Amino acid sequence: MAASTKVLNLENHTQTGEWTVVIPRKGKHRRNSRKITIPKEQQQEQQPWVPTDLEVDPERQSKLLHKMQVCMKKIENSRFFPAFLDQMQSPKVFNHFHRVLGSELKLQMVIYGIGSIESHETTRLQLSLALLMKRKFSWIGDIEVFDPVLSAIESQVLEALGCSVLSVNEQGRREAKKPTLFFMPHCEAELYNNLLQANWGVEALNRVALFGNSFETYEQHVSFKYYDQEVSFMDSSVAESVTHILPARRFTDEFKIETISDDYFASFHDSSWHFFRLSCEKELQLH
Repeated sequence: MAASTKVLNLENHTQTGEWTVVIPRKGKHRRNSRKITIPKEQQQEQQPWVPTDLEVDPERQSKLLHKMQVCMKKIENSRFFPAFLDQMQSPKVFNHFHRVLGSELKLQMVIYGIGSIESHETTRLQLSLALLMKRKFSWIGDIEVFDPVLSAIESQVLEALGCSVLSVNEQGRREAKKPTLFFMPHCEAELYNNLLQANWGVEALNRVALFGNSFETYEQHVSFKYYDQEVSFMDSSVAESVTHILPARRFTDEFKIETISDDYFASFHDSSWHFFRLSCEKELQLH
């Protein structure tokens, strides 16, 4: 897979490819989902990308940066954050991070599907958690970010916070050629599936740590739809979005996080850490 471009060039007016990113709507905390449809013929391709909104507004940029700082402080002072860190540092979870790192000193972080940080507090909280993780742990390295809805102002704020905004829409298909933490809260199943497909090999998957929607919940949802004889989930086009997620459950160690309070339900409900432990290619059979 071609190497990604880390520095966003806002002078490049190439049109963006499209990518579906949907926030699950569950429970009493609901928000508008963000959805961009991917044309089938583009799904295998990396698309050059620049923001559709190229407005430069220093006042908006300053306000957004302030909002991010407020969100980071909110999480840092919450009961949720120390519980989250305790889980990461518990032996059963940290041993997986140690295994993924191997002989490397840093775990690169890639954030897909973060959404509009200017429009939604839930996305600001998600990004804040990622930034605080990097601040807390010396073994978390550089952060790369992509979402096709990002504006130029949001991209500038992300860079001010120490992140690199990709100028290529990878469609989630980043191959983990080195240990990588994929931070993907509340993305659509198709994006997780793309990531797994791009790394469908023993060495690559063993280099991946993934934070995102619970794979166990996907499996339970598929089974429920199938056996309850409702509109068959497995016979619909949605089945294409879980072709690698469901087989991956066989060799996935999953650790669900606790949201602790309603303040963090919308941003992190049904989120889990996923680690893949493989020893041979036979485990990768899709059927």
